[in-house]
Amino acid sequence: MKNNYRYFIIFMIVIITVINYIDRGALSYAQAEIIEEFNLDPISWGAILGYFGYGYIFGALFGGALADKRGPKFMWILAGTTWSIFEIGTIFAGHLGATFFGGSALAGFAVFRVLFGLAEGPTLSTMNRTMANWVSPKEKGFSVALGLVGTPIGALITAPVVVGLLTFTNWKVTFIILGLLGFIWVLVWRKVFTNLPEDHPKVSKIELQKIRSTNDLIEGEIKLEETITNNVPWYYFFKNSTLTMNAIGYFAFLYVNILLLTWTPKYLQDEFNYSLASLSYIGMIPWIGAIITGLLGGKISDKLREKTGNLRIARSWFTVVCLFCTAICFMLIPTVESATAVLSLMCIGNAFNYLPNSIYWTVILDTEPNKAGTFGGVTHFIANLATIIAPTLTGSLVASHGYNAMFTAAAIAVIVGMVSMMFVKPGKRDYTSVNQTQKDTTLY
Repeated sequence: MKNNYRYFIIFMIVIITVINYIDRGALSYAQAEIIEEFNLDPISWGAILGYFGYGYIFGALFGGALADKRGPKFMWILAGTTWSIFEIGTIFAGHLGATFFGGSALAGFAVFRVLFGLAEGPTLSTMNRTMANWVSPKEKGFSVALGLVGTPIGALITAPVVVGLLTFTNWKVTFIILGLLGFIWVLVWRKVFTNLPEDHPKVSKIELQKIRSTNDLIEGEIKLEETITNNVPWYYFFKNSTLTMNAIGYFAFLYVNILLLTWTPKYLQDEFNYSLASLSYIGMIPWIGAIITGLLGGKISDKLREKTGNLRIARSWFTVVCLFCTAICFMLIPTVESATAVLSLMCIGNAFNYLPNSIYWTVILDTEPNKAGTFGGVTHFIANLATIIAPTLTGSLVASHGYNAMFTAAAIAVIVGMVSMMFVKPGKRDYTSVNQTQKDTTLY
């Protein structure tokens, strides 16, 4: 651990992102019990899955700004505590809705899923602020990839963890256990993390020099200290074409991600008659490759940065190629009939989708590192419209056109993201320094 404490911090972030994804994905595996208990149809179920996104986008937006203003430690503790409360509270959602909202269990789930999404929303924008403070320029791509690897790991193990708990207990006990895991992480995090490595007794001078080193900066790359004197308002995000196009690219990634996370269990049960027990391992298949490529993509991007000295090749064009391959895989799914072929294409397509996962966050660090939380939050707000659109639209598509339509819609979303990433120029700031007379020296 000597001279590498930052990697322990990244490890802790991986743990909480795993918990984060299991918590949000648990509902999909509990769907059979919940649908039967509250007599829900596909459109209602799609709406319940989509309600999460309404809260999530605003949690991402305001959570990122709070991470910049109050520091990432405050935001991590607040988010982890509140989403754990609402994870447990979900077990009361249907009955509270039936009692207080005119007999509508759907309304009860709407309230709790929106609040749960609001609490989970700050996670990745807060992670980006943490990375801005704790990693060096040459490590950005791989470090962000390490932090984000918890998302495919969480998605991968959601199936065996949740199905295992459901097998031995029921959906309500399962949600209580998952909520308690979040509380445990928060208690540990309070003890081991500080907003800046300079403030942590376990960060050596040698490690701090590595983190703050500028020896490896390339042309167009910006270091954290260069931006702390620029008081850039949040709405300047929309004046930067690189950041806005990057957000659309991230939307495409998340559309696929959320589609697989929310609708895969029901799709596999309805189309191929898999039992709940079978889903404990079948549900893992679309995520196996994503764990490897999620890490590999950050490393490849950093290597391209080092070899070419060109951030656009290392970030933008690398992502374009990955999204092109993703779109091909999802366009092919409606043309095959066997479960093996479908699951193989899901796995390969999701693996390509995850290759540039870290890029969308690294572009923000390349361009405006001192606003990593705020601009990360705006990026997440835009991109996470997918958490509403993907499950809700899919419910309507499945009801009217069948399951093949949801894969075609995913391919179209990915193509839009691919085109957007062609216009991303990392490090480019379309505005000049702002309010030079008003120094923003906040460095959390």
